[in-house]
Amino acid sequence: MKLIECKEVSKTFGEKVALDKVSVSFEKGHIFGLLGPNGAGKTTLIRIINRIAIPSGGEVLFEGRPITQNDVEKIGYMPEERGLYRKMKVGEQAMFLARLKGMSSSAAEHELKTWFVKFGIESWWNKKVEELSKGMAQKVQFITTVVHKPSLLILDEPFSGFDPVNTMLIRNEILSLRDAGATIVLSTHNMESVEELCDDIALINKSRLVVSGQLDEVRRRYGNNNVEVVYTAENQLKPVEGLFSILSDEDQNGMRVAVLKLADGAESNDVLAALISSVKLRSFKELVPRMNDIFIDLVSKDGNKDE
Repeated sequence: MKLIECKEVSKTFGEKVALDKVSVSFEKGHIFGLLGPNGAGKTTLIRIINRIAIPSGGEVLFEGRPITQNDVEKIGYMPEERGLYRKMKVGEQAMFLARLKGMSSSAAEHELKTWFVKFGIESWWNKKVEELSKGMAQKVQFITTVVHKPSLLILDEPFSGFDPVNTMLIRNEILSLRDAGATIVLSTHNMESVEELCDDIALINKSRLVVSGQLDEVRRRYGNNNVEVVYTAENQLKPVEGLFSILSDEDQNGMRVAVLKLADGAESNDVLAALISSVKLRSFKELVPRMNDIFIDLVSKDGNKDE
């Protein structure tokens, strides 16, 4: 079921087109990767979903109906540019932000202190924000983003400024929130995080939607139709016309490791049958490209197309 649907959302600032008829949807209980280079239009789309900006065209639906300001209370948004007031005390700042999301004072204090204990930062309550490092302040901002138990979490570069230990802490909390039913949007350039966490992705470039879909399906869609096979070195593998050619075939510790290029339309069962009839096969696996390679390839091609 879709929590958010963006239907042909456009946004212009004078003559500048920030978004050009972008359509994406966020499934309930999924982690969605919103990808794109700087200036692509991701932040504009996020601001429209949060009703910080109004679209020039198209619409945003929340649970099947036009989104309203009341729905924004069900959204937690952590922008890339962190927004804590440096002169305020941490606890005072956290309480203020929780109250803005409609929480009572008692509920806000209880939930915030529970999160502070979970993150091991209960001693920070009376510190001023300006005393915190970037990573420390980011922990506080993450807590204030999730404390009201939003249906939708939008996290813009959530791992920026964190060391590996705290990155793992935030990663695990994101997964726990997903498992508890939250829908989560990650806007990030970290493709490793996308591959580890995301169920679905959309790539925006130059204000337009370039690709969207389930992560695994997108990776396969932009694969090179290559497979890796490992077989015993008794016989040398030969190409089979209409099924596969051989890109490489090397000896590795007494075993042969080959990369095959499958012919268009070749069925895996036919390829396997041909391999089994000619060599002693040990493994057969599809070589699926990494999201980082797909990102670079699609953005580069999109740029060249416009030129």
